[in-house]
Amino acid sequence: MNGIIAQLARALPCHGRGCGFESRWFRQVMPSKKIVFIGDPALKAKNSAVKNFGSKKLKNLIRDLKDTMKKEGLVGLAAPQIAENYKVFVTQPRKTKARDFGRADRCRVYINPNIVSYSKTVSLIYEGCGCVPDLFGPVIRPREIKIDAFDENGNRFSLFCDGLLARVIQHEYDHLYGIEFVEKISNYKKIVHRDYYIKNIRNSKAQNEASLITKIKTSKY
Repeated sequence: MNGIIAQLARALPCHGRGCGFESRWFRQVMPSKKIVFIGDPALKAKNSAVKNFGSKKLKNLIRDLKDTMKKEGLVGLAAPQIAENYKVFVTQPRKTKARDFGRADRCRVYINPNIVSYSKTVSLIYEGCGCVPDLFGPVIRPREIKIDAFDENGNRFSLFCDGLLARVIQHEYDHLYGIEFVEKISNYKKIVHRDYYIKNIRNSKAQNEASLITKIKTSKY
């Protein structure tokens, strides 16, 4: 069934960024999982490292993460967010209803990830999360990071990046250790509703400058 959906989606005309896969029709039929909300035990449970990279369970998990991320209009999603307690997450910084910025990135899969270095330079970005609907708050994190992980084919790689990609990676990485972004908000008096964020913060100079992706460098082991 999924193969048929993919073939039909590729046959659809493009509508801006994302082409057929981002079309309204595909979002409606795309298989996805329910995202759990803050307070769900799955978000605080211990997550297991993946040992069998060729398992059907892993392939299904990765598919579910990608499909759910796209359907929900997110730029990243970790396995615990769909109640699967494994050290796996996906990222794809791109234009969504909540984010509008310059350089985007392709969809990436991170299995058994380990952030090996953080820059001393930090930035403040308003973050949101699918597990905490309609809430955004300022979070300070390192602007640049280097992460080691395995891709969906079991190949080990290293990624150095900055801007929103580094931000999303750190956000999703936290999920693998039971940490929600609300625990890292720098000023709780500045928490805002989604509507206010979209109108007043999303396209602000400070938000856009901090989110700008200028560095993406990958290497294989």
